[in-house]
Amino acid sequence: MTNTSLLSEQSGAMKIILAPMEGVVDHAMRELLTALGPYDLCITEFVRVVDQVYKPPYFHRISPELRQGGTTRAGVPVRVQLLGQHPDWMAENAVVATDLGSPGIDINFGCPAKTVNRNKGGAVLLQEPETLYKIVSRIRAAVPDHLPVSVKMRLGYENTDLATDCARAIEDGGASLLTIHARTKVDGYRPPAHWHLIKDIRQQVSLPLVANGDIWSRADAEKCRIVSGCDDLMIGRGALCLPNLSAVIQDDAAPMAWEKTCALLLDYAVFVRDDKQRGYLPSRLKQWFRYLKRQYPEAEILFEKIKRLRELDQILAVIKQEL
Repeated sequence: MTNTSLLSEQSGAMKIILAPMEGVVDHAMRELLTALGPYDLCITEFVRVVDQVYKPPYFHRISPELRQGGTTRAGVPVRVQLLGQHPDWMAENAVVATDLGSPGIDINFGCPAKTVNRNKGGAVLLQEPETLYKIVSRIRAAVPDHLPVSVKMRLGYENTDLATDCARAIEDGGASLLTIHARTKVDGYRPPAHWHLIKDIRQQVSLPLVANGDIWSRADAEKCRIVSGCDDLMIGRGALCLPNLSAVIQDDAAPMAWEKTCALLLDYAVFVRDDKQRGYLPSRLKQWFRYLKRQYPEAEILFEKIKRLRELDQILAVIKQEL
């Protein structure tokens, strides 16, 4: 079966999507990371849909890019992601998001969070391929034909038995693109990512697939493409560990130096500190260090200096000493 990527005009040309990461990859992070290297698409943090249609201000808070043509300042499209179990409510919110300028809709069938799954959202729905079909088909019918409807899923909930059935249901529902995180919900984020199982699914569907999971380096990206059979990749945690990972993968750029990474942390603080949510900045910066420690030994040392500090200015002063 053919699997030509909708992200690229030419089969075999790698394209990279910046993954949605709840509470981590926010608007400011998308702006900074897409300015550093080549991305072809960003997905927002999920909009949790239960039994209401959100007003425009809520969507603008999740995706301020809607006010600037649905792209980051670097020109990378930012697609609103929805998470929920009710097809009609999902579809109605999809209409609002696209009317506001979202360049398509992404659907989350991959979130492993216990609170989300307990309320029948995210990866728990991978036990119900028919529900996936209803949600995708309803959204596809509701939004304009020219706008893509993409989906992200895992290989399953407790096991991978329904992985192909889920992919087929998503394809039959009319999705334009499917990203597969190569783990089950039970796997969480524990290595390894099972890229070879994406290739097995790829043999059964013609829907374009994007591989995701454990892509930390250019070598990982090359291996993932070979093993999964996918041209295109989604990166998330890897981009937080190495902020210019997309350029390292696409352009064989040198990994960003530690001093420049510290400058990026300061840029992030400047970007966010005037926002209404600036109160989360100290914890968000500390959280970022948890990822940076994988790539930079210096991050472990610096984190020890700031981990007990509560005031933003104190934290920034310590980081500035690294420049």
